[in-house]
Amino acid sequence: MDERVLDVVAVRDVGPDTVAIDFETPDAFDAQPGQFVKLTLTVDEEEVSRFYTISSPTVEETFEITVGIDPDGELAPQLGALEAGDGVRIAGPFGSDYYEGESRVVVLAGGPGVGPAVGIAERALDDGNEAAVVYQDDAPVHEDRLDALRDAGALVSVISANESLVDPVAEAVEDGGQVFIYGFADFLDAATEALETAGVSTDDAKVENFG
Repeated sequence: MDERVLDVVAVRDVGPDTVAIDFETPDAFDAQPGQFVKLTLTVDEEEVSRFYTISSPTVEETFEITVGIDPDGELAPQLGALEAGDGVRIAGPFGSDYYEGESRVVVLAGGPGVGPAVGIAERALDDGNEAAVVYQDDAPVHEDRLDALRDAGALVSVISANESLVDPVAEAVEDGGQVFIYGFADFLDAATEALETAGVSTDDAKVENFG
């Protein structure tokens, strides 16, 4: 999709300093969970763009992104202040590491990586497939969706930043599946190490590095 202005449908608090923003879905927007879009706003008369991964299981009628609000951030505070009816310039979707109907998904998420994690896991279960999520964060968000995933039969482990990934990852990959990793570089390194400890190759993992 070429860049165009999309209307905000809703802005919802989903955890500490975090909102989920729903946008109207334009025609011919064929995105999959795990892909991302580029948002552009004018801040102090300058255009500022950031990439956000889609966190909804589908893009029918609306699609969602999850935004952590850093008060000192250049764009996030403006996104957090949006209201229904506001317009935002959006381009995409981008990215090749997304859900493609795999029979079992194992999503390892650090911090903001929980957005695509819940979207992918929900979509997998909706498709009749299996899902496991390992989420590391000292201030978890989307807890209601994580609880719903557990209730629906997904394996969900939520651990703090000082806890080891080794055991939760080993449990998550015990029954195989396509591995997805979403988070910042330090988390990606720790997740890769935990997978290797569990005897799982990361060659085929679908990875998005948030920086």
